[in-house]
Amino acid sequence: MNGGHYRCGADIEGKKWLGWQGSNLRPPDTPVGFPKEKWLGWQGSNLRMPIPKTGALPLGHTPALARSIAGLTRKGRVVFKQVRSSVASMTNLATARTILDTLVAFDTTSHRSNLALIEWVEDYLAQHGIASERVANAEGTKANLFATCGPAVEGGVILSGHSDVVPVEGQDWSADPWTAREVVAKGGKRLIGRGVTDMKGFIALALAFVPRFAAGELPVHLAISYDEEVGCQGAPAMIARMAQTIPPPRLAIVGEPSLMRVVTGHKGIAVHEVTVRGHEAHSSLTGHGVSANMVAIELMHELAVLAEELRARADPDNGFDPPEATLTVGVMEGGEAANILAGHARFVFDLRCPPNEDPDAILAPFIARCGEVDSQLKARFPECGVTIERHAGTAPMTPQGSEDAVAFVRRLTGENTAPLQVAYAAEGGQFQQAGFPTVICGPGSIEQAHQPDEWIALDQLEAGARFMERLAEELT
Repeated sequence: MNGGHYRCGADIEGKKWLGWQGSNLRPPDTPVGFPKEKWLGWQGSNLRMPIPKTGALPLGHTPALARSIAGLTRKGRVVFKQVRSSVASMTNLATARTILDTLVAFDTTSHRSNLALIEWVEDYLAQHGIASERVANAEGTKANLFATCGPAVEGGVILSGHSDVVPVEGQDWSADPWTAREVVAKGGKRLIGRGVTDMKGFIALALAFVPRFAAGELPVHLAISYDEEVGCQGAPAMIARMAQTIPPPRLAIVGEPSLMRVVTGHKGIAVHEVTVRGHEAHSSLTGHGVSANMVAIELMHELAVLAEELRARADPDNGFDPPEATLTVGVMEGGEAANILAGHARFVFDLRCPPNEDPDAILAPFIARCGEVDSQLKARFPECGVTIERHAGTAPMTPQGSEDAVAFVRRLTGENTAPLQVAYAAEGGQFQQAGFPTVICGPGSIEQAHQPDEWIALDQLEAGARFMERLAEELT
């Protein structure tokens, strides 16, 4: 400690404190802008700060504690490690907040490019001596990015997050969604902005701890994807490249919002678009044409019937909420005017299946029905028809093979409740398919995502910072 010595502080204002003394003494990783209430203050060359409450050792016997802190007993080393860890996590939390402000400012809605954000992350990593690799889409307009922090050895941990966010158009935001802002609400402070919880908060935390990860004996592999929000389309190419190039990791952690609970299962998703081509005519002369809208309505009705059948046959004890495979139409459009038989119509639907349901088998009758209608329309007007196109498909994630990953992450979170299964789809199943033991664990709640004034509780970011600090310690 740069020539200083340790001593115990007195009971100040009813709280027990540790003090450091020395002519040139400063605890490691002293945060700039550390919250005022956390410090007693500088007193000449003295610095005092509180012992963390959680897991801290009692200060009942000052001489014994002084000897412990000086390293004379194992018990004291534990106390000092806890104090250092608390300071370090607060330091990196402040860094994460700054990074999160930057990430939110990038409009990475899925239909836009994410390259500006990727370039910023590349530059940030390079400043810390970390090389990174892009895996771009065919057009070169979007890219995944992955990087290894620390030595290129086996047994590391993948931290994965997606850079894209859902649209804000049509939503009633109280302020600019691309500017993160802190507010005080019932239940505590929160941060508002598009993507703060899904899932730029997790990415910001991981980036803030890059210097700590780079100093570890085992690596952290950062993985940032694109187009997760439109069917997890970007990650597979990156995952395949990682499987080829990085030493086998111990596990992958996908940082989707889970309130820092461990998740071992998620549903898969299949996204399809149906296009109907009609024959325009005056709306009073229905026999002179084909309304694409009316055909689309009939097909959507068949999907609604199918959705009800899936609900009725679901296993209520499968651990998912809701338990059934869900089928919903998210986009529909068609026609030009009320008095014209619509010449075109389209709708997009997604099917989200638990692991015991086969999406191809579920949709086979509907796809066959689309083929029948296509033939019927072409018999009337050759230019008419129905096409169905699959845009994306993502495998579910299952608990199988995740036992070691669950135990590892539980040591970091400190909770031992039963792992969850979630109804949303994510990239966890894709990492699992590539042979990486995978769990989901991240700050925030999915209930605050995808809505106007998307938010994350500040205590969730604090929990995420503690998680990252413990991960860094685990790999050191």
